[in-house]
Amino acid sequence: MENIASVRPYLLRYACSVDPTRVSFPSIRPLTTETIANLGSKVLLTDLGVEMTGSVWKFVGLICAVAGALACQVSPREDVAAAVAQPIGAPVEINAPRGLPPLPAEQRPTADAVALGRRLFHDPQLSGDNTVSCASCHRPDLHFTDGLSVAAGVGKQRGPRNTPTVLNAAYQPAQFWDGRAASLEEQAGGPIANPKEMNMPHADCVTKLNASADYRAEFAKVFGPGAITMPKLKLALASYERTLLSGNSPFDRYQYGSDKTALNASAVRGLAVFSDKQRGNCAACHLIGEQSALFTDGKFHNLGTGMNAQGELSDQGRFAHTHVEAERGAFRTPSLRNVAKTAPYMHDGSLKTLKDVLDFYIGGGSSNPQLDPQIKPLTLTAQERSDLLAFLEALTGEAPTNAGPPGKE
Repeated sequence: MENIASVRPYLLRYACSVDPTRVSFPSIRPLTTETIANLGSKVLLTDLGVEMTGSVWKFVGLICAVAGALACQVSPREDVAAAVAQPIGAPVEINAPRGLPPLPAEQRPTADAVALGRRLFHDPQLSGDNTVSCASCHRPDLHFTDGLSVAAGVGKQRGPRNTPTVLNAAYQPAQFWDGRAASLEEQAGGPIANPKEMNMPHADCVTKLNASADYRAEFAKVFGPGAITMPKLKLALASYERTLLSGNSPFDRYQYGSDKTALNASAVRGLAVFSDKQRGNCAACHLIGEQSALFTDGKFHNLGTGMNAQGELSDQGRFAHTHVEAERGAFRTPSLRNVAKTAPYMHDGSLKTLKDVLDFYIGGGSSNPQLDPQIKPLTLTAQERSDLLAFLEALTGEAPTNAGPPGKE
């Protein structure tokens, strides 16, 4: 189902011409102002300081009806809030480093939104017991990973999956290993509420931040007057995360900067193995473009990782959200940028070194009914394996600046 955020521009254009008492969809009873109020929209709009005009009711009615019709995962309350959670001020230019494509103009944040997001990202107050921040798992000193097999949250609880890097996440068409979040904003709220991660229900999080005069002033500077809301918080976090770009690696200088001395001979041979369909065939999923390279296709593939002792998939991956049989056990293709610095590997952190990863692919993954057809046993010489490792190490890029806690560059 299409997320309601993608159709919001059309709803905004049409909302004021719709009578909410006449809006109806199959299997949904007509909405009334009483129904809307019961959904909590009246409380929301009051919290946001929006005047309860007739046109506002019409907008809320349409949002609620379409939200139900599309069975979207964003609640009507949060989605209406998101429509007004826009930062004030001019957007800043984010200069993509060599090797990365430019970010879309509509993704450019304001400087104040980035600063607020940076503070929030490093603030453990976003967790239920004030011990875990986003940066606890996405550590700048570890290329925004945590070095653990699976993430550790409040009370040292272990999650089921490895922590992916936030570097260059702005380019991903879907977030999380299973792609269940369609944007950085949608992703930002997940770990906060997750009982095994930050364990802070969204309502409690907003209440805590609204109790801080300092945060109220900073949010007002970014968004204008009004209460702190989750859509505002998520947008601020996403604004900061969009600045976390890493490129200009030795590979980038070689491939896109005409510096043929940037890669040593072994890495150059490794690039050939990586791209050769008859040898490594790595570029089938970890794409290299003519002008830039994200080293991911943004898609979901079953490699056979995470098999239990009975030969069954222990994690259903994307299937758990799409219920498409072909996506059982499928996970998002991670970018290989900075891959030499982000061990351990795979969605469950089961492979400790890059050599382990190569051995796994060379062996053709783990057989199962949904194994991706691209995954086949490889025949590589010892020299080709060594060269491939040298190439992967050459994908380590420059770290973004101003990424640590506020006041620490």
